[in-house]
Amino acid sequence: MVAVSKRSEYALRAVFELAYRGSQEPVKIQRIAESQGIPSRFLEGIMSDLRHAGFVESRRGSEGGYVLVMDSGELCVADVLRAVQGQLSVGPESNDKIANTYCAGDAAFSQYWQKVDNVMMNLFTEMTFADLVKSEQVNTDAVLDFNI
Repeated sequence: MVAVSKRSEYALRAVFELAYRGSQEPVKIQRIAESQGIPSRFLEGIMSDLRHAGFVESRRGSEGGYVLVMDSGELCVADVLRAVQGQLSVGPESNDKIANTYCAGDAAFSQYWQKVDNVMMNLFTEMTFADLVKSEQVNTDAVLDFNI
């Protein structure tokens, strides 16, 4: 199973929160943290990375906070993951091998990991935050209310 770091998960959740709100009104970092269950001190660094990547903008002042500046239909999961963790790959790093040695299975595993990377990258690239918001709305709107 591919493990996504907590930092990456929090970054995805922070961007989701801004996309879900869908407004140009700034959202305070404390509000994002509370809504998504993210430690606010940890979130500050993540939001800085997202701001440097050009996905969010920070606004100062008592009415300040963060706004999503990219269209949620154009911003994909892969973009955010790259912004906070760099290169995306699920296989072992190539520098794990001892120089100039070959073990049986190296070629087969190399091809296998490349296929896994391609599939994962396609999934990460195809899923936009607009898609995630729509999925959340469809799944939460389906809850029935039985109050009489």
